[in-house]
Amino acid sequence: MKISMKTPLVEIDGDEMTRVLWALIKEKLIVPWVDLKTEYFDLALMNRDATEDRITEEAARAIMRLGVGVKCATITGNAARMKEYGLRALYPSPNATIRAILDGTVFRKPIPSTAIRPGISSWKKPIVIGRHAYGDVYKSAEMSIGEPGTVELVFTPSGGGEARRITVAEMKGSGIVQGMHNLDDSIRSFARACFRYAVSEKLPLWFAAKDTISTIYDGRFRDIFEEVYRTEFAEKCAAAGIGYFYTLIDDAVARAVKSEGGFLWACKNYDGDVMSDMIASAAGSLAMMTSVLVSPSGAVEYEAAHGTVQQHYYRWQKGEKTSTNPAALLFAWTGALANRGERDGIEALSAFARRLEDASLAAIAAGEMTGDLARLAVQSPQKILDSWEFVDAIARRLA
Repeated sequence: MKISMKTPLVEIDGDEMTRVLWALIKEKLIVPWVDLKTEYFDLALMNRDATEDRITEEAARAIMRLGVGVKCATITGNAARMKEYGLRALYPSPNATIRAILDGTVFRKPIPSTAIRPGISSWKKPIVIGRHAYGDVYKSAEMSIGEPGTVELVFTPSGGGEARRITVAEMKGSGIVQGMHNLDDSIRSFARACFRYAVSEKLPLWFAAKDTISTIYDGRFRDIFEEVYRTEFAEKCAAAGIGYFYTLIDDAVARAVKSEGGFLWACKNYDGDVMSDMIASAAGSLAMMTSVLVSPSGAVEYEAAHGTVQQHYYRWQKGEKTSTNPAALLFAWTGALANRGERDGIEALSAFARRLEDASLAAIAAGEMTGDLARLAVQSPQKILDSWEFVDAIARRLA
């Protein structure tokens, strides 16, 4: 008998090779055991173009309403993609749009396996990245300058009053300019989310920025983190036996590389984007990284931390069976199913999600793995599996 669900998940489909694997995971590893209920949103690039990106906002609102979402990897359009897919317009990153609506914090954690040799030998425990998911360069305004002139930053109060302005640059010739922003409320939500996660997981919390250079912008992040820690979490951190540590981002990088791991590293939006890929790659593979977006409202969205695996998709279109690692996509599903089970009081659903994760790690530990992991394996596998063979190896263990 299949496990029943009470409340649907928000299911967000995606693009290219990850879309192919998304369907494979559902068919082979979930639907045979779970009476799956989802509200489905197709965020494939062509559908976003056809709906003028309304579908992305609808998906985000559904996550806020239902509480739990699971998302496949999606393409962020650019000039090359516009030509390739014949798009009418370019829209923002779907992840950025969803993060802005949920006002969430992204937590990314490597999927550890005893069969994989980490790229940084000193790391004994996973490093979790807490990424601020609002503003900065992802909400920036940009301009190309074609002649000499003055660039100014101007603030006009909405309630009236005199505008404030400062000179950004005296352009001597052609160049580029960019303006970005953040909000105190969003930074404060980010800080609270990181401290809550650190306390619940009993992980020391690091926050790093560059306030020596960006004294106002990064300095505001530093001050808000310190305020939230001092007024809301100092005693909770002490009770959990963890500490809070602020340092410059370059110092944090140097310390992280030499550390044993085992801490939560809170990063601004761009820093978190970069560092989460570095952590994933050094820990094994970009496909071995879990990612969950946590909203202050309590809504969560699980997704793969990597992209759509474009080159593998082109090969698949030619009839090849590629060795693409579906682990991050699979763990997005298990995270969402476990969370849905906890919220709805369905222990069997949460237990199934844990069992599916265990089956995946058992397959890797037994040497049944895709090519990205085979290159990093403590003991080289006898055979490199394609994605379909790897999913079958997991399914056998489930059965």
